[in-house]
Amino acid sequence: MAKIFSYRGKSLEELQKMDINTFATLVKARERRALKRMSYQYKKLLEKVEKAKEKNKPIKTRLREAVILPQWVGLKFMVHDGKEYKELRIEPEMLGHRLGDYVFTTKRVIHSTPGLRATRGSMNVAVK
Repeated sequence: MAKIFSYRGKSLEELQKMDINTFATLVKARERRALKRMSYQYKKLLEKVEKAKEKNKPIKTRLREAVILPQWVGLKFMVHDGKEYKELRIEPEMLGHRLGDYVFTTKRVIHSTPGLRATRGSMNVAVK
């Protein structure tokens, strides 16, 4: 049996019918404050989302601190990680989190073997 999604006792359909201020009462304090004091960039992002809903294109943004809203479920975002844009598809479990929580700014460093004279021990190794 499939698990039915709910966020703080509300179904996804109920959440999508809510306006931003009503949804803000359900999220944690830091996110509620960000939604209450909506910055100019955040308002521009909301306008971009409304335009892109009909076109079904990914929404490019650098606003990593944007709180994920219920109206965004199913949309694709291209979030900047400091170097390039990474694609992110919004799932219902992401509600109330930030866009930057899912696009990492650092990646795992994998070192290869050290080169010649990289360490003291490798200085005396014969090349041939």
